Amino acid sequence: MSVKELREGIEAGKVFFGIRQALKLGKKAKNIFIAKDTRDETVEKLESAGLEFDVLKSKADLTKELNLDFGAEVFTLK
Repeated sequence: MSVKELREGIEAGKVFFGIRQALKLGKKAKNIFIAKDTRDETVEKLESAGLEFDVLKSKADLTKELNLDFGAEVFTLK
């Protein structure tokens, strides 16, 4: 999985940001991506919910590449 998929999802309006949205969608989520420097508590919440995720680049790199004006650790593609 790649940043390209996230960028396309953002443009299509199919990406949700944050741990709460990932947990809310749960198994309905197509893909869940996290930054490699995501907090341990966040990773533990995803694992305890039984959700699989892919690890991407750091938060700073993702923010820059996705041209976001905020930082996010968890991205959920619906």
